[in-house]
Amino acid sequence: MFEISVIIPSYNEAGNLEKLIYEIEEVSLQNFKYEIILVDDCSNDDTDLIIKQHTLKNKITYLKNEINYGQSYSINKGILNSNYNTIVTIDGDGQNNPKDIPNLINQYCENDNICLVGGIRNKRKDSIVKIISSKLANYIRGMILNDNCKDTGCSLKVFKKECYLSFPFFSSIHRFLPALFKGFGYETKFISVDHRPRLKGYSKYGTIARLYRGILDVYKVYIIIKKYKKNI
Repeated sequence: MFEISVIIPSYNEAGNLEKLIYEIEEVSLQNFKYEIILVDDCSNDDTDLIIKQHTLKNKITYLKNEINYGQSYSINKGILNSNYNTIVTIDGDGQNNPKDIPNLINQYCENDNICLVGGIRNKRKDSIVKIISSKLANYIRGMILNDNCKDTGCSLKVFKKECYLSFPFFSSIHRFLPALFKGFGYETKFISVDHRPRLKGYSKYGTIARLYRGILDVYKVYIIIKKYKKNI
């Protein structure tokens, strides 16, 4: 049976996690051997209580950061604590639809050379400001890094852990996985996925500040890939 580790980074998403975990368990993973690793990025809501009371708590590895480190750190921590070589990442806010996970895995498995399959959010249910800033960031990143990904910010991805661990870690790495996989010579593929409106809570990430940091990180990733290619 195919083995996968589902990594859920979460910060103050108590209102969304219970439904999300049920969807992952009951809709998406019936045909797989799996583990769910929830990385709580020092939430100050009822996240820990939700997990302790969840009927599926015995199937969940719950890790909590001592301070708020950010999404990339949380994903990396989950990967480092995972047991399987196939990683699935999905946001804790419920906007990614777990129903898309089997399709991503099927696309991932159809070719042994594919090391990452990423989602491209179809008809995003976000504010116009967030959508525009994301499109701008994707355009700048794609023009410089040529990663062939129209939506690198979509957290719903399936990839090989051993490939991911070959990259140097930095604080925004989760937004540049398509570029890093392609830059290091790994084959990638992208498919359309559903995107749902946020039902509870609010986005924890600013748009303008994130756009500015993202542009700076593009240069960092460009240097990482250039250095790698020089040394092979």
